[in-house]
Amino acid sequence: MTYFIGDVHGQREKVERLLHDHHLVDSNLQWTGGDATLWLMGDFVDRGSDGIGVIDIIMKLQAEAKEYGGAVHALLGNHDILLLATHRFGEQPTTGPGGTFISDWLQCGGNPEDLARLRPHHIQWLTQLPALALMGDTLVVHADATFYTRYGTTIEAVNHAFRAILVSDDSAAWDQILEDFSERLHFMGEENAPVLMQFLTTFGATNLIHGHTPIPYVTKMEPVSVTTPLVYAEGKCVNVDGGMYMGGAGFVYQD
Repeated sequence: MTYFIGDVHGQREKVERLLHDHHLVDSNLQWTGGDATLWLMGDFVDRGSDGIGVIDIIMKLQAEAKEYGGAVHALLGNHDILLLATHRFGEQPTTGPGGTFISDWLQCGGNPEDLARLRPHHIQWLTQLPALALMGDTLVVHADATFYTRYGTTIEAVNHAFRAILVSDDSAAWDQILEDFSERLHFMGEENAPVLMQFLTTFGATNLIHGHTPIPYVTKMEPVSVTTPLVYAEGKCVNVDGGMYMGGAGFVYQD
């Protein structure tokens, strides 16, 4: 069985409950999912009280799941990049809304405690996360946007390009990648069907699962009412961002 959890945004207690309720961990947060696969879709930090705590849980479960033949995978989200950029560049200028990396981060819900608790092993882990991945014929990606193709036309090329930026001191490249992540909703609506098909074909997929855009933002539903993913584009796209930071409880999608 494969499970997906959307954007957590520092909601440590909510993600712990989701994992426990779906029998992926026990009361001590030890992996009990056996050979199951769990995907977390990025944006582990900002807008919540304990982003570093969320990262610590994921890192721990990755090691534990492997011992039982399971797997815990995590994608790189834009808020994760923004935290790294703030740590690296601080007051250096950006084209973002705040004019500096740290101001952009604070305006996007940055939590000073996350920055204070960020350690080299967290940085190393975040830097190595993939931007996108292929699971069978399903593309697993953080953002519902096509900008990834600006960084490469294969999964390997895109991931390599992202990692190269995240180990560089090229603040303009960091600023650009964060600007790219402002894009969303590229696959919604009948008029965007060709865009979706081209994107999927580029990466050898027939459907995709993503986060990035909260379902309440798209559907205008109250966040507490969002308990299932948003399936659209004739079933080819699944949005799993339940809007936890907006007050939603979140959910686990099983594929």
